[in-house]
Amino acid sequence: MSEETWLSARLIPTSGINGAEEQERRATSAVLAVMSAVREFGRVLTQSVGAPAGTVQTFIEVPFKLGNQQLFPDGLIRVSRGQRQWTALVEVKTGSNQLQTEQLEAYLDVAREHGFDALITISNEIAAMAGQHPTVIDRRKLKKVTLFHLPWTEILTQAVIQKEYRGVADPDQAWILGELIRYLEHPRSGAMEFSDMGPAWVPVREAVAAGTLRATDGSAHAIAGRFDALLRYACLRLGRRLGTEVTPALSRRDLADPASRTQSLVGQLTSTGTLTGGIKIPGSIGPLHITADLRAGQVTCHVDIDAPRTGKSTTRINWLVRQLKDAPDTTRIEAFAMHARGGTADLLRAVREDPAILIGDPGRELRAFRIARSTTAGTKRGSGRGAFIDSVLNAVDDFYEQVIQNLKPWMPAPPRLRSPEDVQPVQPVAASLVSTAISSQDSPEFTVPGMQEIADGQHGPPSET
Repeated sequence: MSEETWLSARLIPTSGINGAEEQERRATSAVLAVMSAVREFGRVLTQSVGAPAGTVQTFIEVPFKLGNQQLFPDGLIRVSRGQRQWTALVEVKTGSNQLQTEQLEAYLDVAREHGFDALITISNEIAAMAGQHPTVIDRRKLKKVTLFHLPWTEILTQAVIQKEYRGVADPDQAWILGELIRYLEHPRSGAMEFSDMGPAWVPVREAVAAGTLRATDGSAHAIAGRFDALLRYACLRLGRRLGTEVTPALSRRDLADPASRTQSLVGQLTSTGTLTGGIKIPGSIGPLHITADLRAGQVTCHVDIDAPRTGKSTTRINWLVRQLKDAPDTTRIEAFAMHARGGTADLLRAVREDPAILIGDPGRELRAFRIARSTTAGTKRGSGRGAFIDSVLNAVDDFYEQVIQNLKPWMPAPPRLRSPEDVQPVQPVAASLVSTAISSQDSPEFTVPGMQEIADGQHGPPSET
């Protein structure tokens, strides 16, 4: 028998998973065990839920009594530092299973009775914004216990970033973390990708096309929330590839009042048929803006960049074009001039041939550019070919790879130190008057008042007559 058919032994096998219950139990045990075994990974997850730095202990299916009920939360995390202990219950769902309000509220009661600090939920549900919870909970139960939610995608992202980019000090622990990553990436683990826009997607899409969508429709609010969840998933997915924290680009108002963000999206959806958002990527030229136009069936990504502050207009345009060597010819460039209301736009293929095509008014100085690319939006609610989710994710990945990662801001040339060879004496000057030392006043155009008269033989001011 050929060894090529042999299967490598795995620390966390995916074989033998026969149902949702076994899937949840194995995923819970795997994640919690690795949190306690790999110090760096345990710290990054517990820090995100407000735990202090310390020794991490993890347990599964700890029994508790609540009245006449016997409850078994999926897990428990305890962080100890000196005399202080921080404890959280853990509830886990895998696959398409969703968190249940009644169950979570019961666990919150257990946590409150035992003086625990938090309840952490893990599932494939992604909240529209970080810090929000996908399940509606009675807020009165959150007075003494904090509720946190970690999507499986976020856990996988943090694991990859820690192992591949931040690093793990102990090689054995790094291997253990790698086994967790391998397990979570397996389809049978139950840690799914964002794969469904929800049951309201098709009715909303059809209503937008017909122009009958109303701001009071509950389905519009549902799709607005799913779109923000999709953007957050796109951030986690891109951050996993880049090894950095990619986050949604939200205003302070949106962060303080998520409901206003949802209402704004609903207003856009009903009036223009569009959904908009942004992504902040550390070190990039600016936020990556995304516009999904359901009426036109397009997904447009764009980024804004300031033009150089020196040089002619064509020089500034060529500066940008040189950085877009990997961008497709169908990329659109728009140039904005000082004190002008609109911009001048054309495709990259035309700008490469004639940069002056973007100069609307030669008398106005160019101040900024917008680079945009539009692709076809999918229509299906799920994932895969022809799906809206994949069309947005592919548009984001391609635009970042082909455009944003190659863009650098303009920087003025640094001042240069002058050498003695750069200093040219003004001629004609008497040899006794020439200084070979460099002065801050030296320049090829510099002349001393009266020097020409001295050179002409006039050694003093003209006499008065």
